[in-house]
Amino acid sequence: MSTTQAEQITSIDYLLHLADTTLILGQRNAVWCGHGPILEQDIAITNITLDLVGQARMYYQYAAKLIQQKEGREETEDSLAYLRNERSFKNLLICELPNGDWAQTVLRQFLFSVFQQSLLEKLSKSSDEELAAIANKSLKEVNYHVKWSSEWVIRLGDGTEESHSRISKALESLWLFTGEFFKSATYEPSFVSEIQTEWMSQISAVFTEAGLVVPEKVFMQEGGKTGFHTEFLGYVLSEMQTLQRNYPGAAW
Repeated sequence: MSTTQAEQITSIDYLLHLADTTLILGQRNAVWCGHGPILEQDIAITNITLDLVGQARMYYQYAAKLIQQKEGREETEDSLAYLRNERSFKNLLICELPNGDWAQTVLRQFLFSVFQQSLLEKLSKSSDEELAAIANKSLKEVNYHVKWSSEWVIRLGDGTEESHSRISKALESLWLFTGEFFKSATYEPSFVSEIQTEWMSQISAVFTEAGLVVPEKVFMQEGGKTGFHTEFLGYVLSEMQTLQRNYPGAAW
């Protein structure tokens, strides 16, 4: 990995992008806690949520340290999560979308987790030791996320007429947000765009087993990485940030 790539990877904006993406997806998934289809899967989606929030915390902590070093400004993981507005968030758009039904939730997790898995494999080899350590720890968790979500995609796609219909509708709704995975922002490493071939190969293999067809000629949505979001993010942040904004500095 070149020096230029290493500098891009460790930029504050890139760390915030990684943190925001996992935090917002975790926040969305958390709504399923206590509402999963069966107890075992309720626990599974809750554990995945905890993994994502834990990953976000590590990225925010690292970003806060760099902000102090480079800008001399005090930030914490809490201030970065709770005191920034939606235009400051850099998460992928797909993560802020409403959960929809169970099919849409697990398909979103699958599409994102396969991308995240390839990304973390790259970042685990970074010359930035702190970022590589975060990636290595997170990769162990994401490997399970891929396994769990892919099994659900196959189960629904190759199941009943109703389950196939639901996962197909979810695919139509979500696919147009997947192009943003590979559209590099100025602060991202160049290899992000190179992940697409590997990602598509894994996605296609699971879709074939599930009896799903990749949509063609879809106009891809983007903007989340640079602060342009759907109307849904504001509602997510309003709920997530209300305690900290109403009671500044509140702690357990």
